Amino acid sequence: MSIALTELLGAPVLGPTGSVAGRIREVTLAPQHDGARVTNFIIRTRQGERMLAAGALAGVTPSGLSVSSAEFLPVEGIETLLLLSRDLLDQQIIDVNGRKVVRVNDVDFSAHRNNGSVTLKVDAVDVGMRGAVRQLLQGIVPRGALRSLLSKIHARHIPWEFVDLIETDPARRVRLKIAHDRLSQLHPADIADILEDLAPAEREAVFEALDEEVAAEVVEEIHPKLQASLVESLDPEHAADIVEEMHPDAAADLLDKLPEKTSEGILHEMEPEERDEVAELLEFRDDTAAGKMTTEYISLAPVANVGDAIDMLRSFEGGIESVSTIYLVEPDEKLVGAVPLARLVLSSENTPLLSLTVDPLISCHAGANEKEVAELFDKYNLLTLPVLDEHGRLTGVITADDVISLLRSKL
Repeated sequence: MSIALTELLGAPVLGPTGSVAGRIREVTLAPQHDGARVTNFIIRTRQGERMLAAGALAGVTPSGLSVSSAEFLPVEGIETLLLLSRDLLDQQIIDVNGRKVVRVNDVDFSAHRNNGSVTLKVDAVDVGMRGAVRQLLQGIVPRGALRSLLSKIHARHIPWEFVDLIETDPARRVRLKIAHDRLSQLHPADIADILEDLAPAEREAVFEALDEEVAAEVVEEIHPKLQASLVESLDPEHAADIVEEMHPDAAADLLDKLPEKTSEGILHEMEPEERDEVAELLEFRDDTAAGKMTTEYISLAPVANVGDAIDMLRSFEGGIESVSTIYLVEPDEKLVGAVPLARLVLSSENTPLLSLTVDPLISCHAGANEKEVAELFDKYNLLTLPVLDEHGRLTGVITADDVISLLRSKL
């Protein structure tokens, strides 16, 4: 039988003799130990509020609890507990299965009997109209009439294992061991959408708790207007760890949007190699080809063969968007050819790369404007576009996702 939190709140607690010992004010969990099992009840008694351990539970119905021992304890240690009425009802949570933010209208429990004792576990949260109506009318409409009304309303439940809790207090988040492991497994674009749907405080709290690699991917998917505010909410050291994981062009774009003092603070905390790479890109105007390019790409000498390219691909640590084309450059970095990744797959290891180059070799100069770049991608159906300096040397590449981001920013 399913039992709702709003049915239990205010319901009587019957002691071993059957007399009413108090009424339920709260139901608690300890997420750091067992994310679903009820650990305690906070009871309103004649002597004031007391705590009752869930181990004393002998029976439970929507009408109340019966306990084997009415041994009440002082209300202590609640800073390490999740109070379901206070912390969950009417609060936003993340539905990791539906990849969206929802508001909790009620919580559903199931009772499990074992050797005479009863364990109460959270099964799901109610995010639909049924939970909202039950919460609104509980205690006002007679229980029988309310149950009859609720039976006609379609339920919208999210299983508890798909719920990601949001806690804005960093200290409490650590005490309760609230992590976002399940959220982190979603596509960065889905996480970005979820963050954009949250209020600022909740958004910053969730973002701050993400792993640096995941956070870096999410930042690149977040709407530009929110990128700066998210990164500014972090301390410079943490922000630097995230920026280091980003693609250099995206990192440069982000830092360019931040106040100069904030940007300099983050650059100061970055590792020298990543800092120099991003600082170099910051020198270019954002609305030029050089301002849109990344310095992560694969280049080989014209004498290289397919086997050499495959070895390079295996060791390449840059973004996957950059590996769709292998560039051939002279010792002075002058671009002489481009080989699509698809042609490597269809060739033997000893095949010279020069025999697989595409014609014509499309490129743009570093000062080309955004319109020129977009037109080249459109006209030639490009996946990457090499950017050359005034001497014809390869300085970076623009990827298709950069152009998509460019076009989205114009909408």
